[in-house]
Amino acid sequence: MADEQGLRCDVAGGVGTITIDRPSKRNAMTAEMWRRLPVLLDALAADASVRVVVLTGAGGDFCAGADIGELGDIDRPDEGHLSTRAEEALAAFPKPTLAVIEGFCVGGGCQLAAACDLRFAAEGARFGITPAKLGIVYPASATTRVVRLVGPSAAKYLLFSADLIGTEHALRIGLVDEVVAAGGLHARVAEFTATLASRSLLTQQATKEIVDALAAGEPIEGTVRAWLEEVAAGGDVAEGVAAFLERRPPSFSWTAPRR
Repeated sequence: MADEQGLRCDVAGGVGTITIDRPSKRNAMTAEMWRRLPVLLDALAADASVRVVVLTGAGGDFCAGADIGELGDIDRPDEGHLSTRAEEALAAFPKPTLAVIEGFCVGGGCQLAAACDLRFAAEGARFGITPAKLGIVYPASATTRVVRLVGPSAAKYLLFSADLIGTEHALRIGLVDEVVAAGGLHARVAEFTATLASRSLLTQQATKEIVDALAAGEPIEGTVRAWLEEVAAGGDVAEGVAAFLERRPPSFSWTAPRR
């Protein structure tokens, strides 16, 4: 479905796709786009047919960051930092998320990509975190996520220099998970998201919560216990075992509970 705020949202084959659609500005995010993203994510989280979400950009770029002309509106005291609210909504999304990156992924674009679970990029994509060019401070939540992804030294390199790096560098430091030849990116994403959509969402959501807690240095014992109870009450294990013995693809029925 089209969205008048520069975002598009479509659902097909268990995959929800949010497209940042402002190609004339390399998909720079306006205040209204930052405000709208959590609303779209809430709708996709509530849609039981959606098993995985893709975030991508239109016109050959992922996202050139926040619209510089609207920085005052994006960081308003009465609403909080809109980009941080959108980033945190994306990071908290209960199902697997995949950033699909072509062209420029800069500033707030890296903020969004880092908030996804995984990042696939086309060869030739360019990445940069550029607050040092503006004399501003990158949001604490975004800085934390970048440090967890690439480590302190690589994070300082990106933030100190504000330089753009290519996909080879981004892959080496862990900023992206997979680099694909430009012409093959969308086919690879379709293949991978189909795989994710066929797997147990219970396993995926449990894994997401446990891994994120471990990365943040938080205790996991209570989370693990809660998920073991969910496994015992659900039918995914029985279906997975039956499908394995019958040599057929499983048909998992568990959908994410409201937590």
